[in-house]
Amino acid sequence: MIDHQLSSKHFVSLVILAIAVIVASIQPLEIESYLLHQAGTVFMVLMLLLCLYKIGINFLSFNLYILFLLIHVVAAHYLYSYVPYNQWIEQIFGFNLNETMHWSRNMFDRFVHLAYGLLLYPVFYRLFQVWIPQQKPLTIFLLVIQFVMAGSLIYEWLEWFIAIRLSAEDAENYNGQQGDIWDAHKDMLLATIGAIITGSIMLIQSDKQSS
Repeated sequence: MIDHQLSSKHFVSLVILAIAVIVASIQPLEIESYLLHQAGTVFMVLMLLLCLYKIGINFLSFNLYILFLLIHVVAAHYLYSYVPYNQWIEQIFGFNLNETMHWSRNMFDRFVHLAYGLLLYPVFYRLFQVWIPQQKPLTIFLLVIQFVMAGSLIYEWLEWFIAIRLSAEDAENYNGQQGDIWDAHKDMLLATIGAIITGSIMLIQSDKQSS
């Protein structure tokens, strides 16, 4: 079912996001970088609401989008590079994920970029579905993949544009490169992989429904 306006169920999701933002705003690691990240949160919420009222979005897609923003809010509080996911996993499940996977860096920023493709694909698909309704699902799938790739590239450019105007320390805190010269390339690749995964699932479901 496609929704074209906010209802009580949407408000519940938005309230959860608002609470997460309030909690994340309590003593973030670095306030300037945190505010820059949360400016992105505000922009993305506005875009979500615009899409809801202009083209309509189903509730699952709406919540996947909100879930991505919740992940982003957690990352913003810890400046992406310092999210203590490894400690959380050790406390809950009793094993060291970084050690098990032989990771030498904090991988939460990579996870966020993967989530970008995984969780926002349905909303992007809906955009193309409305813009070019005559196209086949496979064509839209390929277009959305390219859209995610282009969006990731533009984000990396924007991140670079902001970072070069900050001090070296603030720039590192903001973009979370962690000394990896290929950081941007890997982030874009993970976003693309995430979109391909969700897109493939939706494409299979579409083929089953049409048959």
